[in-house]
Amino acid sequence: MALTILKGTILSVPALGRLEVTEHGYLAAEDGRITGVFPVLPERYAGAHVEDFGDALILQAPADMHLHAPQYPMRGMGMDLPLLDWLNTYAFPTEARFADPDYAREVYRRLAHDLIAGGTTRVCMFSSLHREATLILMEELERAGVTGYVGKVNMDRNGAHNLQETTEESMEETLRWLEACQDFRYVRPVVTPRFTPSCTDELMAFLGKLAEERDLPIQSHLSENTAEQAWVCRLHPDCAQYWETYAKYGLWNGRTVMAHCVWCDGRERQAMKDAGVTAVHCPDSNQNLCSGVAPVRVMLREGIRVALGTDTAGGDKVSMLDAASSAIRASKARRILDGWETDFLTAPEAWYLATSAGAAFFGEQPGFAPGNALHALALDDSKLLQPHPLTPEERLERCLYVRQPGAVRAVWSAGRRVFTAKDR
Repeated sequence: MALTILKGTILSVPALGRLEVTEHGYLAAEDGRITGVFPVLPERYAGAHVEDFGDALILQAPADMHLHAPQYPMRGMGMDLPLLDWLNTYAFPTEARFADPDYAREVYRRLAHDLIAGGTTRVCMFSSLHREATLILMEELERAGVTGYVGKVNMDRNGAHNLQETTEESMEETLRWLEACQDFRYVRPVVTPRFTPSCTDELMAFLGKLAEERDLPIQSHLSENTAEQAWVCRLHPDCAQYWETYAKYGLWNGRTVMAHCVWCDGRERQAMKDAGVTAVHCPDSNQNLCSGVAPVRVMLREGIRVALGTDTAGGDKVSMLDAASSAIRASKARRILDGWETDFLTAPEAWYLATSAGAAFFGEQPGFAPGNALHALALDDSKLLQPHPLTPEERLERCLYVRQPGAVRAVWSAGRRVFTAKDR
């Protein structure tokens, strides 16, 4: 039996807004599965090796539930453009470069390292439409220790001259990619129509049938931008709302992840709740591209599943700590826009969305629940100046807002230690 015991100030978020603190406690896992958090080490572990991180925080590792891997090299570019112009000017030309496997290998190896070094161990990620590059991405993520889902993007219309498939190519390449995915243990496939304007009815129907037949999860975009919404309505005049363009092809269910959801009205949100669709809030991207401010508090109150994503490269950062603090800021802007009628997110709430809410999509229970795979990071905030002795709650809040080079000392993913920081 492989035994892992971590000692430190252990913080977890087993429910929205509820922070559990065990100072100088122990987090134990057997064969990669958590057995519990303990204030005192149980007798059955007497004499076992303990990795003592002193007063460092032991946190749940976050899950980035929406990002575009091939856009990683273009972070911080085109932030003065609205979504659709940004796609055509920056994103599509950048993604076209991933027809080159060597370039894909170089970029994806760096991305995988940066994710793990920042503590992100789970992802729900878009690749490009290139089958070979998508398999390279999956290889590099698995090598680095990242787990989760990766999708080969499908797009057979409204792309660029060098970034678009025929319908037949998209179908055939997707099937070939799925066959090759059987070799991966920790990174699995997800059906990925880029968004409704990128896929013909024939391709959408194929993807819906494929997801059903092979029991695959689905990821795409929903109501990110008002111009996008209007475009979708023109393409599908038979659909009253954006979500219906997915639902009519079998792409709308409890295994569906929809990024953004900025402009979802009450009817669209009800459809999300009824189907069990997960909304992924991407606050940095929504601000950078002037898409809007998602009504996250309203969605949570209505019982919709909400998680967080960086949306690299609409979002300019890959750290989920940054995504959590950005979600708090966005919720404060939303409170003002709503006439002070909605509450902003607290730090424990934002961290719940960054960790437990995303982990739920992978079948995990919230917090450091017994039976969960061990996904954790040790974060040392001792280099920060302190105006007074900080509570664990204050330390978590500060870690969300203030980025500290070298603060992540170690990372565990699916029970494996996948990162150890060099001595600072």
